[in-house]
Amino acid sequence: MTIQNVNNNAEPTSPERLPRGQHSELRRPEGRNLSRRKFLATGCMALSGAGVGLMAQGLSGKEDPKPTEMPDIDPGYVGPQFFDKREQDALLEVLESGSPFRFWGPGEPVKVLRFEQDFAKYMGTRFALGVTSGTAALDCAVAGLGIGPGDEVIVPAYTWWSDYTCVIHAGALPVFADIDRTFNLDPADFQRKITARTKAVIAVHLLGGPCDMDPIMETARKRGLAVLEDCAQCVGGSYRGKKLGSIGDVGIYSFQINKMITSGEGGALVSNDPVIYERAARFHNMGTIHQLFLDRVGTSRVQTFAGENFRMSEFTGAVLGAQLTKLDSMLAHLRQNAEAIYSGIEMLAGIRLRQRPDPDGDIGYGVYFETKDKASRDRCIRELRKRKVPASTLTGSVLLPTEESVINKRARHRDWPSFNSPQGKEIKYGPDNCRGTLEIFDRFVQVRIGAKYTQRINDYIIDAIRQVYDLLT
Repeated sequence: MTIQNVNNNAEPTSPERLPRGQHSELRRPEGRNLSRRKFLATGCMALSGAGVGLMAQGLSGKEDPKPTEMPDIDPGYVGPQFFDKREQDALLEVLESGSPFRFWGPGEPVKVLRFEQDFAKYMGTRFALGVTSGTAALDCAVAGLGIGPGDEVIVPAYTWWSDYTCVIHAGALPVFADIDRTFNLDPADFQRKITARTKAVIAVHLLGGPCDMDPIMETARKRGLAVLEDCAQCVGGSYRGKKLGSIGDVGIYSFQINKMITSGEGGALVSNDPVIYERAARFHNMGTIHQLFLDRVGTSRVQTFAGENFRMSEFTGAVLGAQLTKLDSMLAHLRQNAEAIYSGIEMLAGIRLRQRPDPDGDIGYGVYFETKDKASRDRCIRELRKRKVPASTLTGSVLLPTEESVINKRARHRDWPSFNSPQGKEIKYGPDNCRGTLEIFDRFVQVRIGAKYTQRINDYIIDAIRQVYDLLT
């Protein structure tokens, strides 16, 4: 799922579209060391008009700077900020071997193989499969679960296109459920949307935060439903000590540039189920199976069938293998900065932060707080962006039931089976499918977090949020 802004009426643009460049660091005069405790005790001075000048002077050494003089705070892309000689050496090894194809060549292709082994170990699963993208991983997961015509799959109303298209391409029918204040699937609405035709649910861990997996898993197990975890926006996240993707029947990940670790494009699938894994492995290789996958599952349980070509290249595997060694460090940087900002604003009177079922499992992609309505949200974003804070509406996904192509149930062919069954013709999409989701979307502000933020930047963002919050209350 690509992290990009949703088409909405808010004036600000996505922080991902801020000018690129080196990270700016806000500077304070020499000798002005401000402890976290002292800052939290005194930071509210910036809530008044005079306080703005004092705050700016403390951070930059200038009296009352104009907003245009304040430096940009660019969160950047996490993975590329950690590129170093490890990625370079791994790529050179592939070039020198002359074997960029994962299965054979003049040398010994091992990069994808090793990445799969290391990734499965990191995620705590028996199996991992490297593929070309997170979208390809979803298609493989749906194939692995045996989802097809006549089946319904419950999908969050706010998520990326791929969680919808993987169901359509299987010939099945997407049924939308609302999100809650976690920005993820509402367990109660998920339960309400189950019918006799429901085969699976896609639990999407959006914007760096895990779903509330316990009630989702409880309902799914009681009703005999498969759980597909989409961890594309939460690679490395966890829920109550378990890595995301290892909790349900199958999990998927994306390594596109906006994701935690990146190879530009790329994806992976994990599972503990040998049948799901074999079906997924076959699907990604035209329905056939390579011996290395049979060695992993033991005995073949699936016959050859029509599949796709989603094989990962050795170049991709090389970069991801190097990036994986740094994932814990990336997570530590993001989480430290996010928690610093959360702790700096949580004491504001009446503030409502994003609901987080497991704060320790959140990867720290952003900080989120709620306003009273859409107008307040838009004003808050404008004011924060005047102060060069990377604020926006919720980004990275789409309000799918409101999209024209979804409302009109348009697939790649007018006779596509998803919408030509009696239930497919009967189902209606539109805003009424996601009223609760729309209300949540219209109230929340997102502030992006950078892995390379310094304490000075964190302190500046805290004080800026305090200033703007005071204007809105």
